[in-house]
Amino acid sequence: MTMLKQKFDTATDVVGAWLSIGHPTVAEVTAAQDFDFVLIDTEHTPLGLQTVENMSRSVDAADGDTETIVRVPSNDPVRIKRVLDIGVAGVMVPMVESAAEAERVVDAVNYPPNGIRGVASGRAAEYGDDFQEYVTEANGSILTIVQIETQSGLDNAAEIAAVEGIDAVFVGPADLSANLGIFGQWENDRLTAAIETVLDAGAETNTPVGTLVVDPADIELRVDQGFDYLIVGKDTSHLSSANEAIRQRYETAVSRQAGTSSTED
Repeated sequence: MTMLKQKFDTATDVVGAWLSIGHPTVAEVTAAQDFDFVLIDTEHTPLGLQTVENMSRSVDAADGDTETIVRVPSNDPVRIKRVLDIGVAGVMVPMVESAAEAERVVDAVNYPPNGIRGVASGRAAEYGDDFQEYVTEANGSILTIVQIETQSGLDNAAEIAAVEGIDAVFVGPADLSANLGIFGQWENDRLTAAIETVLDAGAETNTPVGTLVVDPADIELRVDQGFDYLIVGKDTSHLSSANEAIRQRYETAVSRQAGTSSTED
C-alpha cells in the first residue's frame, strides 16, 4: 500500500494540487510545497504518457513525501494500465455513473485473478528488477478515485461509493453543474444539494469525498461542507492570478508616482 493510500484511509486533512501544465519543473516546484499529492490531468489536457512519466519522476525527486495521481481521460482499462505502469500512486477516473462502472475501474486497476490489468515490467516494477514482487503486491495498493459528475452518478452515489476497491470519490463541480443545467452557478441550491448527496453517500460508506477549489476564498466553504480532502488550486490559475496581481501592483505604483510628480510640479 502506498503512503498516499494509507493517508486516505486514516487522515482527514489530505490535500493535493492540480497540474495541467505538462512540464516537469512545474511538477517539481509544486511537489516541493509539501502537498500530499499532485494530480496530473490527462482528461482535458494534451499531455502524453512520456510527459506524465517525466512529471512523475520530478515529483519523486522533490524533497518531501508528495505522490502522484493521474486523472485518466475515461474508464478505459488500456489507458489505466498504461498510466499505472509508469508507477504512480493512484488514478482518478471521470464520469462514473453506476456501481457497475466503478467495478470496471477496480478491475482495470488490479491484476488477475482480482482484475484484468495486463502484466508488464515497466517503471512501476523497476523495469523488471522488482517484477514478481510488484505484481504480487500491487493489488490493493493503488489509490482508486472515481468522479461523480452527472445526475446518474448522483442517483447511484451510495452504490458507487460502496464498491469494494473504490478508495475515494471526487465531486467534479464544473461538470456536475453543467449536467444539472446550472453551469457555474456555484451558490445554486441544487448544486449544494447535489454535493450533499455525494457527501452523505461517502459518510454512509466511510468513503472519503473530495473536490477541487480554484478560488482560495472557497476553501473554508468546502471544509465546512464536510469534504474529507481537497485539491487546492490549479497551476494555470495560480500563474494567471499571480501575473495579474503583480501587473496591477506595478500599474498602481506607476500611477501613484505619476500623481506625486504632478503634485510636486
